[in-house]
Amino acid sequence: MTPETQERPVIEVSNLTKRFGDRTVVDNLSLTVRKGSIHGFLGPNGSGKTTTIRMLCGLLTPDGGSGTCLGHDIRTEADQIRRRVGYMTQKFSLYQDLSIRENLEFVARVYNLDAPKQKARDAIQRLGLSGRENQLAGNLSGGWKQRLALGACILPGPDLLLLDEPTAGVDPKARREFWSEIHALAAEGLSVLVSTHYMDEAERCHEIAYMAYGKLLVHGTVEEVIASTGLHTWSVSGPDLHRLQQQLEAQAGIDMVAPFGTSLHVCGRDESALNAAIAPYRRQDGLHWEPGKPTLEDTFIELMNRSKDNFQ
Repeated sequence: MTPETQERPVIEVSNLTKRFGDRTVVDNLSLTVRKGSIHGFLGPNGSGKTTTIRMLCGLLTPDGGSGTCLGHDIRTEADQIRRRVGYMTQKFSLYQDLSIRENLEFVARVYNLDAPKQKARDAIQRLGLSGRENQLAGNLSGGWKQRLALGACILPGPDLLLLDEPTAGVDPKARREFWSEIHALAAEGLSVLVSTHYMDEAERCHEIAYMAYGKLLVHGTVEEVIASTGLHTWSVSGPDLHRLQQQLEAQAGIDMVAPFGTSLHVCGRDESALNAAIAPYRRQDGLHWEPGKPTLEDTFIELMNRSKDNFQ
């Protein structure tokens, strides 16, 4: 393999477009994902994340645009892409009436792997499933099902993992263990594209892309994405925050107010207008104001507020 080949992005698409009827679900999306990186896909439901993932792995054909995945053309070489990609869907898709071991052995045989029983044992060991290998998949909790599904995805040794909201409905401990394994896989050179609604998961990614209603709005590291909104933030605590929130939301110069525990995040794009709007409230007894920094959740909400729903 030449150095030039090693440097090639695992995903590189330009102006990718997909329509269903008269509705454009993915609208001129361009994206690059580097080898060995964990790339997060954020966005509200219906934003086109799943459709994009399915186009990247050859399950859907784009209506417009072009690109490559693992060096193969996404339009003409879908079969070659699918052989090298592990795709984990939102819904558990293994056999509920087979055990963990039987499911993994079945996957190994489907991919015609040598020594399928040994491959299954190795996956069970790696993912901490030892002692549960004879348990039926249908009887597993959400976290254990997720771990089994990941084991099935990596069993054939893919070069790219596409994970579509893999931890939805899973408890925080299981999510943290899942992400530890994802980072270990990335350290070994595996590339990962993952869609998620969880801000703490997005912050674990090397880069993120925010998609809303078919359009890619911003792309970069978490710090770059937060900075791109140009938000300025204050935090305020004190009594009757619900009433205060209603008052602040009515003020010109304040673009967003969101409760965070026992305080409010008050955000605006124009710093001077924001400071002028909160000035009377900063003089009120009982309210404690501190300058803050916008969070990824602030950014997520701000980008949603700017976007137009493509159902409308």
